[in-house]
Formats: sequence, C-alpha cells, structure tokens
Amino acid sequence: MFLGTIVYGFINSAILALLSMGFNLTFGISGVANFAYGAVYIFSGFLAWILMHSWGVPYFISVLAAIFCSGCVGILMYYVVIIRVKGLSLSEVMATFGIGMAVMELFRYFDFVGFRYTLPVFVDGSLSFGEVYIDYQRVLIALIAVCLTGFIYVFTHHTRVGLAFRAIAQDERTALTFGIDSDRIGAFSMAFGSALAAVAAIVILPLGTIAVEGGYEVLINALAVCIVGGLGSTVGILVASVLIGYAQTFTANYLEPHWMILVSLIAIAVVLTVKPSGLFGRQKELEERI
Repeated sequence: MFLGTIVYGFINSAILALLSMGFNLTFGISGVANFAYGAVYIFSGFLAWILMHSWGVPYFISVLAAIFCSGCVGILMYYVVIIRVKGLSLSEVMATFGIGMAVMELFRYFDFVGFRYTLPVFVDGSLSFGEVYIDYQRVLIALIAVCLTGFIYVFTHHTRVGLAFRAIAQDERTALTFGIDSDRIGAFSMAFGSALAAVAAIVILPLGTIAVEGGYEVLINALAVCIVGGLGSTVGILVASVLIGYAQTFTANYLEPHWMILVSLIAIAVVLTVKPSGLFGRQKELEERI
C-alpha cells in the first residue's frame, strides 16, 4: 500500500507538472493569467476525438492538428481580446475566464457529455514495481513531463525566440529598445502555453473520459501548483507539483478520492495567506517593499 502511494504519488506529480507548465510559461513571459487554460485543455481533447471519430483522420495526425489548433486559439485570444485589456490584471482574468466558460459550455450545449468521449492510450500493457502495477500510459506521462521540462529549459536559454521570451519577462522596456516586439512575443507565449495544454490533454485524457467539468478541475490544479510554487518560477512549479501531487495521493488512498481537489483549494488558500508570492516567487514581496 505504501509503495503504491509512493509510485502513484510520483505519477500524479508528473501529471500536475504537465498541467501547469503552459499556464506558468504564459504568465512568466506575458504576465497574463490565462484563465481559459482549462477550456483549451478540453478543446484539444474534444477536437482530437472529433477528427478521429467524425472525420476519420488518423490518430497521429489528429493529435498534431489538435496541438496546432490549440496554439492558434492562444494567438487568437491574445490579438482579439487580451491586447485590448493588456496591463489590467482583473480585466485579463475576467476576459479569459469568460472565454473559457463560453467554450466549455458550448461543448455542453452541443451535447458533448457522457462516457463515450475517450482518447486511445499510446501503449497498452503495464509493468510492476514489486506488488505495484502501473500501466505504460502513466509511465509515458512521467517521461513526457521530464522531457518537456528539459525542452523548455533548452528552448528558453539557447534559442533566439526563447531568449526574447526571457528578455520580455525580465524587463519589457529594455527589451523594446533592442527591437523585440512585446505583442508578438506575448501572442507567441499564449500559443506556446496553449499548445502545452494540448500536449497535456493528449497524454492525460486517455486515463479517463473527456468531460467538460474536467476543464475547471484542470484550471484549479494548474492555479494551485503555480501559486504554491510561485508564478513564473519553473523550479517552483516542479517542487509544488511534488508537494501537491503526493498530498493528493495520500488523501485519495487514506481518506476519500473525491477530496483530492480540496487539497489544491486548501493549498491556494494557505499560500496566499502565509506567503502570497509562493515558495520560489518574489514578485509580490518586491511590490510590497516598494
């Protein structure tokens, strides 16, 4: 029982890291808290399902199309909505949350409910750790989480676009003097973050069904990880994913599974009360000093 908790706690931590990467990257670069993040996650899952089952598109192409279209949705949101309210934090939150609700309720309106909306697993089968059995899909999730973390680090530190990301994140005015277009980078960050949400959906949704309600849960978990770790901090995201991931797993195994979401909500409340900047975030503390 304890070994199973350790193993599945690690997998749950990897899932939370995947869920929060896109949200954290967008906020860290453009300063936009994309509250439509959960809706993009659900959109990509349903789009892949529609392409496969309604249009007969091969699975691999459906996955790539869902990721690409999710990135396009991010760009569209930036240029149509966010650019008009940029710098007004509350307006950004309300606008993106409204878009997210509209997208998810639109799926509900067209009767995308029930248990028949599922995505296939990448690899069938399982392996064992002692008496604990774990399916290959969950192992793949952990591997993809590790690979994406490494990819994001290399991308932001060793590519021209990635360095522009970091320049805008550190000092937008100075970056502008060097000819970096902040709106173009902001739109690209929205696209990148939305594409990461789609990648998370493609690898995580095969573990269950695609449900509209899942979008809200994804948003809450992503918020919890980012707030606990510190918005904009990659290291903080990884640490917070482990802390919350294991807390949720222990809660599910020793209390009740439906209380797992409460762990995220409690974590948000506690951190905002005790250390609003998060474990590795310093932005709020600096603002208070000024």
